[in-house]
Amino acid sequence: MVYLLDYFQHRRDCQFKQAERVQRIQALPTYQGPFTSSERLVLSKPIEQLVQDVHQQVLQPIDILRAYGKAALKAHEKTNCVTEVMIGAAEGWTTDGSVNMKGPLAGIPISLKDSIVVGGFDTTVGYSRNVGNKGEKDGTMVRLLKDAGAVPYVKTNLPITLLSFESTNDVWGRCTNPHNNKYSPGGSTGGESALLAAGGGRIGIGSDVAGSVRAPAHFSGIYSLRCSTGRWPKNGMVTSMPGQEGIPSVFSPMSRTLEDLSYFTKSLISMQPWKYDHSVHPIPWRAEVAEQFAEKKKFKVGVLRTDGVVDPSPACARAVEEVVQVLKKEGHEVVDVEPPSPYEALYIGSQLLNSDGCKTFKSFFRTGEWEDPGAKQMSWLMSLPSPFKWLYYAWVKYVRRDEIWAGLVRDWKPKSSYEQWKFVAKREAYKAKWHDWWEQEAKVDFIITPPNATPAVPHDGMKDAVSSCGYTFLFNLLDYTCGIMPITHVDKALDQLPSDFSLKKLNGVAYGAYKHYDATAMHGLPVAVQIVGQRLEEEKVLAIMKRIEDILGDDKYQLLEIE
Repeated sequence: MVYLLDYFQHRRDCQFKQAERVQRIQALPTYQGPFTSSERLVLSKPIEQLVQDVHQQVLQPIDILRAYGKAALKAHEKTNCVTEVMIGAAEGWTTDGSVNMKGPLAGIPISLKDSIVVGGFDTTVGYSRNVGNKGEKDGTMVRLLKDAGAVPYVKTNLPITLLSFESTNDVWGRCTNPHNNKYSPGGSTGGESALLAAGGGRIGIGSDVAGSVRAPAHFSGIYSLRCSTGRWPKNGMVTSMPGQEGIPSVFSPMSRTLEDLSYFTKSLISMQPWKYDHSVHPIPWRAEVAEQFAEKKKFKVGVLRTDGVVDPSPACARAVEEVVQVLKKEGHEVVDVEPPSPYEALYIGSQLLNSDGCKTFKSFFRTGEWEDPGAKQMSWLMSLPSPFKWLYYAWVKYVRRDEIWAGLVRDWKPKSSYEQWKFVAKREAYKAKWHDWWEQEAKVDFIITPPNATPAVPHDGMKDAVSSCGYTFLFNLLDYTCGIMPITHVDKALDQLPSDFSLKKLNGVAYGAYKHYDATAMHGLPVAVQIVGQRLEEEKVLAIMKRIEDILGDDKYQLLEIE
């Protein structure tokens, strides 16, 4: 009976939140209908120009909010990307002194991953148990944003558990890719990527523990920056895994354009976020570093063609090669690199991230609540009794002769403190190995990699592809700064698999990824590259991304038009 009551309460809470969202949208009649010419002008301007217009009183913050509020609702209608609709409250914030209209982000509407706390609104993180948990005060991140002049106006969809490159949950429903509604926009910050790609915003904030701002940018065709820990605030959030520090999650920016990404990052760091959050390093924006890499004549560029676990699909390999060729043509030295085993990072990272045996994220579920298929696979395997797990491991290793998948499965169990400490020691030794390799052997300015083995996964595809996150997860373990920039789109003529390709020959991780690769069905989906610096090199990575985009010139990625 208790379980039955729990299930009915779950359904009631989900229905309540969806009805509440509909009511909030219906209460905004001025945000419906086609764009006016003045709204289209607002939507066309980079945020730096909009801030100047506000400072000079050429434009009122309410006019910017109305343009982007209308654009956000159109994007939501197309993709189901919005969770909390805060536009009504935001209208008040633009005039009641809540937002500093003299700040470096004055009047800029900012979208937020649903996990970020805004006073007066729920932070459900996709769990119905969290419905009604609204707090009175803004969280740390939102206080900082408002002091900088930004105006939070919508929160965005994500996966329940936050452990997926999809964004679906019972509370808010399924978020879709604006390029193709049969595919995911990414996760766990997929609502943000869908909103920004569809033109419903210019700038937003997500979080990343295994690629959660980078996979969505790659899947949806936007830009993102995975900051190193300590460069951005981490407080004022709700998570599915409180206390998980084996692979720390970082909050980081996502944007529709590279210009906005750079300006926003610089502006937020100029606000001295270490005065808001004890976890932030007191490192100001280093203009001299940005200038150094904006002007450096010749780069030495490392290219990681494969992580040795899942070779990149033809579409993703082609995007990397396009960037390689323009860099070579510009006179830069480009070399293929073979760093310390990325598979080792996948092994260590996956064990640390789930060292609690998947108990924490599962503890928030209610009876009958839908579970992300990828996370469900992880927790199911974790819960297998030891004898059955050993038999499965032996079958994978000795019958299928799949060393990669067997190695990941072998230690897939809850860890004692003693066992976890050993993995932390392995993590630190691995990070030291990478540092020595980069400094003493590779000696590159930066590295280019695919962001993922494939473009966007079809809905529920993470059931198979859950482990194929190595190209992003590697750099969470290392805590390196990474940028994502879209380069091209899947082409059904150029990106077919070779005629002799066989799924049967692949290891378990690669099989799960390639099971859903279909260049014909994926035609038109975005494809990005990942630009990797070392730890705390945000200025450098952004400057290099700008250099690459400038070299691409007219061949740079074309954004989806705002409808």
